[in-house]
Amino acid sequence: MALAGIVYVLRKGVAWRDVPTQVVGCSGVTAWRRLRDWTEAGVWRRLHEILLTELRVNGVLDMDDCAVDGSHVRALKGGIMWAPRQWTAHVRAPSTT
Repeated sequence: MALAGIVYVLRKGVAWRDVPTQVVGCSGVTAWRRLRDWTEAGVWRRLHEILLTELRVNGVLDMDDCAVDGSHVRALKGGIMWAPRQWTAHVRAPSTT
């Protein structure tokens, strides 16, 4: 049921609070908690590995037609800065600390 809630959010693009409990079988909050727990436990990474292995074994993984996207990978330590960041505000906001 939680997986159905996660897939619902991914397909429909709705907020977790807007997941219809009667349709997916659990609340959006429950689905979000399971997503968080499964992510922390490494479930998605392991599932991805298993899926790739099965596709390779059955000869249906065609690496000629693939795309590599690193946009979801976090840049450790802020990544490479080519130039100092420019201040874009007209007036600097006063410090609140």
